[in-house]
This record gives sequence, C-alpha cells and structure tokens, in this order.
Amino acid sequence: MPRSSEVTRHRIVAAASKLFYDEGIRGVSVDAVADKAGVTKRTLYYHFQSKDDLVAAYLAARDQPNLELFKRWFAQADGGLAAKVRGIFDQLARSARHPKWRGCGFLRTSAELASMPGHPAMRIGAAHKKKFEAWLADVFAAEGIGQGVELARQILLLLDGSFAVVLLHRDASYMESAGEAAFTLVSAALAAAERRPVTRRASTGQRRGH
Repeated sequence: MPRSSEVTRHRIVAAASKLFYDEGIRGVSVDAVADKAGVTKRTLYYHFQSKDDLVAAYLAARDQPNLELFKRWFAQADGGLAAKVRGIFDQLARSARHPKWRGCGFLRTSAELASMPGHPAMRIGAAHKKKFEAWLADVFAAEGIGQGVELARQILLLLDGSFAVVLLHRDASYMESAGEAAFTLVSAALAAAERRPVTRRASTGQRRGH
C-alpha cells in the first residue's frame, strides 16, 4: 500500500476513534467520520468496506497501546506485586477523573453490539481482555502463585466491574476501592505461595517419622 494511502487510512481511524469514543458507535455516522478525517465518503469506503470494518479498526488500534499502558503503570508503581497491581487501578482512577473520560472503549462497544456476537469488533474486544488476563497470569506465575490464571481472572473482573460502576456513578473512588480489593487478593495469593513449600516439607518429615 502506498505511503499516502497509509496516512489516509491512519487519519480515518484516528477520526473514527475520537468520535466513537466520545459519542458511541451508533451515534456516529460514516459521513461524520469522513468529515472529521477530511476525506470524501468514497475515499473512506476505499479503505473500509463498511462501518463494521471501521469499528473493528477503531478497537484494533486501541489494543496494543492500552495493553502497553497497563504494563507501564504496573512497572512504575512503587512496592511489591500487590502494590503494583493496585497501581493500575490508581492510575485508572486518575484517568476517570478527567472530564473527557468515557470509560473502557472495548466494554462500551461490546454493550452497543451485544446483539451481534459475531461482529468483528466483539472478537477484537474479547481478545484484548484475554491478552490482559494472560499477561497478568504470566506475572503471577513468575512470582510462584499457583492459581495465577484464576487470580488474573478475578483482577480482570474487578477492573471491568469498576469501569462500569464508575461510568454509572461518575465517582472514581470506586476504582480505588476495586484496587484495594485487588491488593488484598494478590497479597493473600502471595502469602499462600510462601507457605506452600513449608507445608510440603513438613508433610514429608511427618511421613518419615520425624
């Protein structure tokens, strides 16, 4: 694809991302996206066969940047593993206090497309959440947490639940409360992981008659 065509496509996706995030999928027409991108409707349809393709491109463009942002927040947080997980929630709470915050684009899009489970954007959104879950599970496994997959799922539920409640109440402290719950869960899992080797040694000793 020629460079100029790539630039045009990027401009269209950027315009769609701004409009879809601010106003929702159903509230934005293809004409509005073309107008904001400064292209003709014909040019837009040259790059995207339908609005559905454009919605999918909008979420695909958010996938890696969002994941990298979560990883950066985790890495930058002070303290141990539990504090770093809580740090993700604390940073999200700061973002949620911005007047232009509209929640999680993936969740909002899935809500609008709930009656269309086969929509490509639904698959992209589901894959994004699974990537976050898998990343956390790997982090937990590296720390010796035996139930890391289940713990990662619990953290994701806290995260997405806080997105929904904060969007409803416009009170970012709910996100901070979810972060405290995540801190408690991770701390308990770490404590259990530390006890496990001791328990095995004790059991072995008992079998030997010590």
